Amino acid sequence: MDYSSRLAGIRRSMAARALDAMLVSQPENRRYLSGYSAADHGIAESSGLLLIVRSGSTYLLTDFRFRQQAEAETEGLTILVYAKGIFALLKTLLPELGIGRLGFESSYTLHSTAQRLFDLGRLADIDMIPLKGIVEKMRLVKSEEEIQHIRRSVLLNEQVFQKAFKMLPRMETEIDMALEIAAEMRRQGGERESFETIVAAGPASSLPHAVPGRREIEPNTPVVVDMGLVLDGYCSDMTRSFCHGKPDDRYLEIHRLVRRAQLAGIRAVRAGARASDVDKAARSIIAEAGYGKNFGHALGHGVGMAVHEEPRISPKSRKKLRSGMVITIEPGIYIPGWGGIRLEDMVVVREDGCENINTDTTWLDK
Repeated sequence: MDYSSRLAGIRRSMAARALDAMLVSQPENRRYLSGYSAADHGIAESSGLLLIVRSGSTYLLTDFRFRQQAEAETEGLTILVYAKGIFALLKTLLPELGIGRLGFESSYTLHSTAQRLFDLGRLADIDMIPLKGIVEKMRLVKSEEEIQHIRRSVLLNEQVFQKAFKMLPRMETEIDMALEIAAEMRRQGGERESFETIVAAGPASSLPHAVPGRREIEPNTPVVVDMGLVLDGYCSDMTRSFCHGKPDDRYLEIHRLVRRAQLAGIRAVRAGARASDVDKAARSIIAEAGYGKNFGHALGHGVGMAVHEEPRISPKSRKKLRSGMVITIEPGIYIPGWGGIRLEDMVVVREDGCENINTDTTWLDK
């Protein structure tokens, strides 16, 4: 990855805001700008901060636990290990660097942490400037190199799903299948799940974000599997719905309806299209069939180094799609007491349409 070009882009944004330096704390943003892949154990415990000086060096500030990883994964950065905490280091480092205006990521900073930054600023005569979406805007449009990484993540995710699907007759409960999927991701080289795998059977499949439990996967009932993994820092996200056994006419009718809606949404994707119009293309098919109230979430979202990022493909979004964006198309119908069906693929926005990255067709041709 060309981290130097990405850092140059950040410095241009800093110059436009008259910032001397910027702290980057959000894990995906850190990795995007440096290659440093350590995860945070919650927002209250950081594995490091990037300090980007507009007219100087880029620093990776971390502690002893991550020093070797930081040195192995990054090039051209100055790595500083703090022994007495990040604020003790900043209190000394920022004045030494002559920083007068320091930006920080307000969306990934606890109120208590921001307060300490402001307190430090008053003591050191530094203006602390809350920022939002600076790096995320750069991440919106993926390079062809990034798309290739995403394609590999999607392919591996499909391979894991296909193996788990073949093992379905031996799976007794939702959690059995979810755990097998998560383990197989790691066995095949995935870094981790990009979100906790959803396996929902029977009436539980009507919950869009169902949590796998000890519910048995009974014959002739709806099953929804929503899964994704991280490979080389990039996420995949796919949902497949099927009937474990012989589907009845109602299941087939709704499944085919959701598939029609998904295909309509995919056909509507192209550079320049409004996100709301893409959503409408799929949603109108479900609404006209009388299930509008049973499709209550957005049609899709961006995917990259985070599994949920901009753009949002929703009725409220007026943003226009740009070539190189990677988004999901995932309509669903959820009927309490009966079950639900959601189908999700990932596509790359192109000038004349889109490229569907997914190749798995399990139950899509029913």
